[in-house]
Amino acid sequence: MKNQLNILVFLASLLAVLYMTRIYWEGWVVGALSVAFSLSVVFIAVVIFFENRHPTKTLTWLLVLAAFPLVGFFFYLLFGQNHRKNRSFSLKAIQDEQAFHKIEGQKQINEDQIKKMGGHQQLLFRLAHRLGNNPVSFSTETKVLTDGKETFAHILQALKQADHHIHLEYYIVRDDEIGHELKEILIAKAKAGVEVRFLYDAVGSWQLSKAYIHELREGGVEITGFSPVKLPFLNHKINFRNHRKIIVIDGIIGFVGGLNIGDEYLGRHSYFGYWRDTHLFVRGEAVRTLQLIFLQDWHYQTGETILNPTYLSPALTSVHADGGVQMIASGPDTRWEINKKLFFSMITSAKKTIWIASPYFIPDDDILSALKIAALSGIDVRILVPNRPDKRIVFHASRSYFPELLEAGVKIYEYNQGFLHSKLIIVDHEIASIGTSNMDMRSFHLNFEVNAYLYRTKSVTKLVSDFVYDLEHSNQLSYQLFRNRSIFYRIIESTSRLLSPLL
Repeated sequence: MKNQLNILVFLASLLAVLYMTRIYWEGWVVGALSVAFSLSVVFIAVVIFFENRHPTKTLTWLLVLAAFPLVGFFFYLLFGQNHRKNRSFSLKAIQDEQAFHKIEGQKQINEDQIKKMGGHQQLLFRLAHRLGNNPVSFSTETKVLTDGKETFAHILQALKQADHHIHLEYYIVRDDEIGHELKEILIAKAKAGVEVRFLYDAVGSWQLSKAYIHELREGGVEITGFSPVKLPFLNHKINFRNHRKIIVIDGIIGFVGGLNIGDEYLGRHSYFGYWRDTHLFVRGEAVRTLQLIFLQDWHYQTGETILNPTYLSPALTSVHADGGVQMIASGPDTRWEINKKLFFSMITSAKKTIWIASPYFIPDDDILSALKIAALSGIDVRILVPNRPDKRIVFHASRSYFPELLEAGVKIYEYNQGFLHSKLIIVDHEIASIGTSNMDMRSFHLNFEVNAYLYRTKSVTKLVSDFVYDLEHSNQLSYQLFRNRSIFYRIIESTSRLLSPLL
């Protein structure tokens, strides 16, 4: 039914264009436009109706179509189609699920370790295992890296020590000072016989120069862009981006978190200033999941299958692990909106505290209700966001949610020491998620993401202390003061919020 409706939409659009052209030459432009507008609105509305999506999204799209019929038609083709029914990445979804089930899903849960945890934590363990086909590891060491300076110092040093292979996967890569330093190390390692594979998002890194890519290839690095878009205004895949940041070295050491590759992440941008971000160093068993995520993404883009023991069964040395670690991938190629469901589970299972840091805070109805109910129940809910925008529509849309959250008792803080880009959720000072997923609809529904879930590790304690420190360098919003902001900002925020289901 869905394919038939899409065909009808295309034919209706084509007929409308032909009819409009014919009428134009006859001098009846107004009539042609009217027919084209009407056909596009009617047929898109029918498609949306049969998709049975959330009423909020349905109404938003109908509003866009009513206000801008012809433009709305092409905008829908680009951004609006229901990817989970369209299954644009259906083959990747099948291959990834099979690979994860075969390699990770058959591992048994460590029941002895899990029984030491609380009941609500056990539920989260099992949910993450079922959704991500990956059990919790109690043989993994982690270390929190609190900004770009600390993160890149660790990354560059680890890269220089690589012996067999280096795998990198990034959303944004820039040809600047840190990008140049990374390039020189990768080329040197490739010439020394180390296998180097580099996967970058073709849209996120659209400014990356051809010369940069050419130098890496000439130096022996295998590099390719993820899901390139040749006709950006006619290809809906532009909306499904690889937002992951992964490094795997020799299958033993890994990195994951919020930092891309660029000088601004080191605080070298005059507008942003200090870039407050959080990354995670990983050593041990859980690195294999990061490796598998990379290898499946690499296979999707290149067709190369390298799921062999060389990459997936390295000789791991004994590590000092003090808790559990799970690496979970989510995206439009998964059956469920995995990170959204795990975040929801974390929020609803909280007993004392829910602390969230996110540069882009656009919750859907489920997350929004869960946060308000938690605050109204007496749980300490704190949300840390930037006090300056890098994406203005998203920034103002985020602020449109603040009044109802503040009224429910949620404490909201704006970071004022630079730009906050950390992506964290910490519950009861025992469980935490750190990775690439923002607390927004794009990360929940559209982007390829990866997060590390930590259970009673020293890294959780570090995240808590860092969060407290960040609050000391933030301004807490007052409900009374915020509700008295000017009508000008209210209009901007309300208008931006109308677009939130599309962001």
